[in-house]
Amino acid sequence: MSQHHDARDPIFALSDEFVETFAAQCPAHATLAGIPCDDGAWNDWSPSGAASWASTVASFQERLRALPPPGRGPEARWGRLARRVMADHLDERLDDFRHGEHLRDLNNIESAFQHLRVVFDLMDVRSAAGWDAIASRLEGLPRAFDSYRASLEEGRRTGQVVARRQVRAVVEQARYQVGEASFFLTLPVAYEASGCATDAGRARLAAGVERARAAFGAFADYLEQTYLPSARAADAVGEERYLRMARRFLGATIDPIETYAWGWSEVHDIEARMARLAGEILPGASLPDVIELLMTDPARCAHGADEFLRLMSERQRKALAELDGVHFDIPEPIRRIEVKLAPPGGALGAYYMPPSDGFKRPGTVWYAAGDRQQFPLYEEITTAYHEGFPGHHLQCALQVHLEDRLSRLHRFLVTCSGFAEGWALYAEQLMYELGYFERPDYVLGMLAGKLVRAYRIVLDIGMHLDLPIPQHAPLHAGEPWSYETAVEYLHRRAFLTLDHAHSEATRYLGWPGQAISYKVGERVVLELREELRRLQGEAFDLKAFHAKVIGSGSVGLDHLREIVLEGAGAEDGALR
Repeated sequence: MSQHHDARDPIFALSDEFVETFAAQCPAHATLAGIPCDDGAWNDWSPSGAASWASTVASFQERLRALPPPGRGPEARWGRLARRVMADHLDERLDDFRHGEHLRDLNNIESAFQHLRVVFDLMDVRSAAGWDAIASRLEGLPRAFDSYRASLEEGRRTGQVVARRQVRAVVEQARYQVGEASFFLTLPVAYEASGCATDAGRARLAAGVERARAAFGAFADYLEQTYLPSARAADAVGEERYLRMARRFLGATIDPIETYAWGWSEVHDIEARMARLAGEILPGASLPDVIELLMTDPARCAHGADEFLRLMSERQRKALAELDGVHFDIPEPIRRIEVKLAPPGGALGAYYMPPSDGFKRPGTVWYAAGDRQQFPLYEEITTAYHEGFPGHHLQCALQVHLEDRLSRLHRFLVTCSGFAEGWALYAEQLMYELGYFERPDYVLGMLAGKLVRAYRIVLDIGMHLDLPIPQHAPLHAGEPWSYETAVEYLHRRAFLTLDHAHSEATRYLGWPGQAISYKVGERVVLELREELRRLQGEAFDLKAFHAKVIGSGSVGLDHLREIVLEGAGAEDGALR
């Protein structure tokens, strides 16, 4: 693709150099980001490795500040965007280091521990070179764990430790990789299927698999025997850290008390809508009874993983075909999306992984389904639009594609959760407005998803800031929050299975500030749509609005507001 951004602005060369340096120093994260790197190597997660990377980041920060001023005309807008995005990214990385976040990087869903396993999902399994890299990574896993453990030990020595609940969750995940259902035991089978197998390769891979399983077992032993006795009893992280982390995930500062109250108002509004809709699906039945029907009725479920994945893939293809050119201009590489089952053993739910540089690895929706064999469709239709198209897949894959306007750092290393999750939740709402939830079952599923996101706001803020449950709440009114109360709300009021409710509550406590990014982000996107509609009147164009929101890549919510409202009333070019 030709380069249309102002290549004279030195920010683009500096960004390219930063990404190359990142790939060399953080190869595991480079693989996750889809950047070419030494796929057989690991990051150095130790305190000295973290300090070395922080020093590198600081040197790029100095070089960024020393660049000559950017141009002022419209042709220089992408250079100005690249500078701001890089400045924010470097500031965030250094802020993490200064606050010792690398010393307590352990939770049940998104920490270095999970990266040590998930990176294998994104490696090349089709070539001999790819399998050589996999074997090298397997062989290096014990050293990678050693470096990671060194940082956790430094955190333990200095009192920067995570809560016991997170430790126990990771121990369980680590033990899973030691057992007979371990992901690593699937690798020899995949190797045979690749057509690349040799006797020497088989022996090397088998030895590597055993080293990897032993490394996970040794890490579980360390966590149980050494780390756990020093871990915090309290789950909540407190107001200072919570607001700092929320700012990181949102790219905006919130008033936590106002947001908590707004979250409760959203809960009550969504519950009322769900109750009305339940009466249409099964007249006279209660909402819990209707949910039970939708969860268990064989006629409303997909049977087996193959049928479920086929149905979800068909949803993606239909939406792509029908919305292209109408509400979005979709570049050709983005029209490919894969839908897969995630290997078991991690947190439950669905997630999306963006395409790699050059789209050699396509964007993929992964479903972590546990041991389910029956998949209730009522709740999965909205998830398909959230994780796939027009949600994360459109937003993330477009960001990778826009090399004519975005810096390489922006395309591969920048994701603001408030922007990404806000857009994905907006995508669900948009598909509802466009009539893609053709059965009341599916509308109820969309509302059930919104309800979980609304409860995330009140649970996340309420638990970490130790706020009381309001007097008008349906359960435990006036009481303080606890983990058990959060699980009860998620199970009884948000209709999650008990296992899923436990996984979710643990997630909120271990990943402070992230859970609110969905509804808060959606709130901002919907407010911007209405504000632009008011400013532009009859000239408002929904397709142009979408192009403006996702056409500048992932940015913080405050920055997004500036981008969308800049020159409001003027026409904006469609995405190319």
